Amino acid sequence: MESIELKSLSGEVRELLHPHDAEDARLVQKGLMLYRQGMVGPISIGEDSVTATVQDVTPVKVRLDLTFLSMSECSCPNEGLCRHQMAVFFTAYAKIGSVAEWVEEWREPMKEKKAFTSWGMQTAKDLIKANGVLKPEYSRWVHSFEVSFDTLLATKKYTSPFIITELFQIYERRIHASAPVEQEWRLLYEMVGIVISFKKLAVLSEQSGHTEDMVRRAYLHLFHNMMDDAEDLVQKIGIQSLPFDFDEFILNLKDDAFELLTAVKGLELERVYLYRLLWTHLFKKKPWREEEIRKINERLKELHDWENPLPLLIAEIHLNILLGDDEPALKLVGRIEDDVITPYLIHWIDFLSHQKAWKRVAPLIDLFLQKIKGYLEELGGYHPCSSFTKTALKAIAPYCAENGRMDLFERALVQTLPYSFADYEYLLFERGQFDRWSELQAYVGLNYYDLPKERVKMIEKEKPEVLLGMLHQLAQREIEQKNRQSYKLAVRHLKKLRTLYKKMKRPDDWDYFFTTLLDKTKRLRAFHEECKRSKLIEGALDGAH
Repeated sequence: MESIELKSLSGEVRELLHPHDAEDARLVQKGLMLYRQGMVGPISIGEDSVTATVQDVTPVKVRLDLTFLSMSECSCPNEGLCRHQMAVFFTAYAKIGSVAEWVEEWREPMKEKKAFTSWGMQTAKDLIKANGVLKPEYSRWVHSFEVSFDTLLATKKYTSPFIITELFQIYERRIHASAPVEQEWRLLYEMVGIVISFKKLAVLSEQSGHTEDMVRRAYLHLFHNMMDDAEDLVQKIGIQSLPFDFDEFILNLKDDAFELLTAVKGLELERVYLYRLLWTHLFKKKPWREEEIRKINERLKELHDWENPLPLLIAEIHLNILLGDDEPALKLVGRIEDDVITPYLIHWIDFLSHQKAWKRVAPLIDLFLQKIKGYLEELGGYHPCSSFTKTALKAIAPYCAENGRMDLFERALVQTLPYSFADYEYLLFERGQFDRWSELQAYVGLNYYDLPKERVKMIEKEKPEVLLGMLHQLAQREIEQKNRQSYKLAVRHLKKLRTLYKKMKRPDDWDYFFTTLLDKTKRLRAFHEECKRSKLIEGALDGAH
């Protein structure tokens, strides 16, 4: 059992640390040094943890969690995995295997990367010599891209995902070197290259068994770079006069672009992004778009259980919106689960808002606001939810401003609480809706003393009664704790209350409230003592006289 747990931990450490990352390499080196210098005291290996003391500059206590590495602890001030935890890991691993071999295997991808970079550069030179500059011929372009990709990246000599970036960049340099000389053909050549390369890389990723997390850490940026390049290219292609025989190339590219929807299971957002971009800016003819919808529906009928229908459905919605057929688009949107469709809706809201098609964008925003709460609940995590909320509010703001629909914007703010707190708080304060502003503070758990001082001063001047409710609640909450420290806090709140009542010229209300409070709490001697100590009780009596 001990061996199985330690092997599992070993795999997790190997996955977490990257040999090509300078900080990770230093961390492993420092942990190794502490281990080899014998700085790790006797270790205790339990069912779910390894504990030990490490003698560094000062002794530190380490606990490695065998189930969740991220739950491991060290008494040193560093956050996350530290050199002491690495030293304890090596000490524990030495009981089941060779630490030297573990480190060597961990470093292997780095050696592999260097070796393959050198090999890739030479291979790319050979390919350039063989192909030279390619004349405008679609099938020859595609064949050249595929052969170059397979030669450079689809080799079985390596397995590490961290080598892909190096080889892909060599591959890109190689295809750029064979681009046609004429500007208009070179732009189209590069666009075809992006679509083919995107598909090839996505398929390679799936066939190599690279997990979503591995792709994200090792080479997801390659897909995002291609998306950015494609966006630049469609703009450039759109403003130049196109040769007459461009249409044949566009028709072929259109067929290849369809495969973006079905080539693999993962990378949904990236595949859909590139597909939508092409159909929005390059494939503009109405008959093409109508034919593509028919093609999508045929493909949906043939779909296997293991295939993901979402990219096809998103494509159909997009094409309908491009054709101005909003009704079938909205019906499809309504059929897809909130947590799946919501992020895609922002694109169409932005698209129609940019065209100032306000009547068309309104139903989309309405659907979006119905679905966003469910999406945020599924998304989880404060930072992702906060980031998405900012994007959502930015998307609907033009429609709300242009059409005087601040009620809709406020509905969005309410739907996205607590992530929209800063925007909603600002809106209510600027409108002078201090009662609702106060309720919002209570909703997110802020009390009187958490509020910005300049806000408090303004409200004390404009509408001090708003603050009374907050202070009354605070005082009551502290009294209910029934301990000396909470009574001291309660008295602090009560003194502030008395000041506010005097400012509002309502001393009788204060006296009535405080006398009633003293009567209700007459058994709480310690509370009454705190009131006397702070002279609250004398103040009440003076007021009564």
